Amino acid sequence: MITWRRLAEHDFPLLQSWLKQPHVSRWWNHETSTEAVARDFGPAARGEEPSEDLLVHLDGSPIGLVQRCRLSDYPAYLAELAALVEVPHGAMTIDYLIGEPVHVGRGLGPQMIHSVVHATWSDHPDASCLLVPVTVANRASWRALEKAGLRRVAEGEMTPDNPVDGRVHYLYRGDRPSTPGRAPACQPPVSPSGPR
Repeated sequence: MITWRRLAEHDFPLLQSWLKQPHVSRWWNHETSTEAVARDFGPAARGEEPSEDLLVHLDGSPIGLVQRCRLSDYPAYLAELAALVEVPHGAMTIDYLIGEPVHVGRGLGPQMIHSVVHATWSDHPDASCLLVPVTVANRASWRALEKAGLRRVAEGEMTPDNPVDGRVHYLYRGDRPSTPGRAPACQPPVSPSGPR
């Protein structure tokens, strides 16, 4: 079962170890010193930042992180997305990682994304949709979004997280279900035993 809770400061050593993993550092390109992790994740953990850092668990064991925020809380980021597509009022976004290599390639990314997207509609009643940009080079990430039921709605240039990547990104969207309990734009993920 996929569950999550807010990332706390006592989780920082675990997060720091994940950020050092080659499969994470390649795309997140984040400083991994103790000071940098505290600087960048501390404000959200203490409730001083409007974003949410969610420590995701599988059957009680931590497997990854999902960051979730309202785009309106980050005007520069909102403007970058708005250059590619119309951004509805109430739009949110997510970012995500699977921490340990042993969990990569098992279909957990789509499950994690789908679970958080589905919960977003009740956690944030004013959320209209989710818009998620992914660099074209990160095929595993955008395939995870597709398997989680989001659809590609745009392609264009954005600043990459890692300077080694090109500026071209795909933009994915998941909409709030029009009928309670039904999510046409975010169907359940493909089974981990299904095609990759």
